[in-house]
Amino acid sequence: MTATTEIANATGPDLRTLLPGPSVLAVLRTRTARTAVEMAAPLKAGGITVLEVTTTVPDAAGVIRELAGDPELLVGAGTVTTTAQLDEVLAAGSRFVVSPGLDEDVLVAGLAAGVPTVPGVLTPTEVIRARALGAGTIKLFPADTVGIAHLRALQSVFPDTGFIPTGGVDATSIAGWLGAGPVAVGVGSVLEKTYVDHGAAALEALAAELVAHLEKH
Repeated sequence: MTATTEIANATGPDLRTLLPGPSVLAVLRTRTARTAVEMAAPLKAGGITVLEVTTTVPDAAGVIRELAGDPELLVGAGTVTTTAQLDEVLAAGSRFVVSPGLDEDVLVAGLAAGVPTVPGVLTPTEVIRARALGAGTIKLFPADTVGIAHLRALQSVFPDTGFIPTGGVDATSIAGWLGAGPVAVGVGSVLEKTYVDHGAAALEALAAELVAHLEKH
């Protein structure tokens, strides 16, 4: 058995098993809990049903608990950087966990709890370590600082790993990122800005525009 096979066999709970296919993951990093809750309906109406509530949102656990009550939504927690945060979001009903970096304690504890846990990485070395610890799906963050060619290079040498580029992805760049073959793309700040500046109808339209790109890939 090769080392690569051993790593693949060690993969723990994987977010790919929960996703319906290539997806847009809405990263809710809002200034208020109410804004995060209110954004869920227009996102869902526009076709985005995978939501990541970051721990930077006030009362993030409460937001997760409220949104998780909708069976049509797949609700997870983002920006989880400590095991204390991990315990809190899992108790609130988070179905997956995302970290901005490779925190080994969070990754190991999340997978041990039976929850898909997605660490953040930038380098091949970090990918190798994350895979060795059981990660099957990995967040490329901040994606816009390294670009689509970087994701393609990582995909070429780690073809059995799922990647989620996050950071700077919007309606103008999503097609290029999807063309590199990720399992999902994370879209964040543009969603809140659209909702706050233009309202629910504009957010629903943006969600539909983003989702339409999935059908082309």
